[in-house]
Amino acid sequence: MATIPLTRRGADLLKAELQRLKSVERHAVIQAISEARAQGDLSENAEYEAAKDKQGFIEGRIKELESKLAAAQVIDPGAIDAGGKVVFGSTVDLEDEAAGTKATYQIVGDDEADLKLGLISISSPIARALIGKEAGDVAEVQAPGGLRRWEIVDVRYT
Repeated sequence: MATIPLTRRGADLLKAELQRLKSVERHAVIQAISEARAQGDLSENAEYEAAKDKQGFIEGRIKELESKLAAAQVIDPGAIDAGGKVVFGSTVDLEDEAAGTKATYQIVGDDEADLKLGLISISSPIARALIGKEAGDVAEVQAPGGLRRWEIVDVRYT
């Protein structure tokens, strides 16, 4: 089985979701199924069907999270010494050469990516263009609007 890279924060978020699904959501849906079953005829009971569907989703998500956590390779960005190169977990300050705009991104696992928080997936085009480069280098990224050139201003491991 291939390993799944995650930051400590990402692993903690997946563990918290798994715990919530097992301790809260699973019990709530079992209760909903029990209440719907008590209403009588199950063949015409939409509440029962909806609760069974939700139970299937919850159980599937639990299996998915357990599998991901079992295959996870947790990487602590603070413990990385990559000699100034961009690697998984590093935080990168960038400047768009054409527009002059600045951006800061941390490269994280697919499951923890959230662009609004500045967390980009290791498999995203910009992350792939940045990996292995260092401050002063330029990364070219093919974006929907055309080729964009980002200068790496700083690389941090926090």
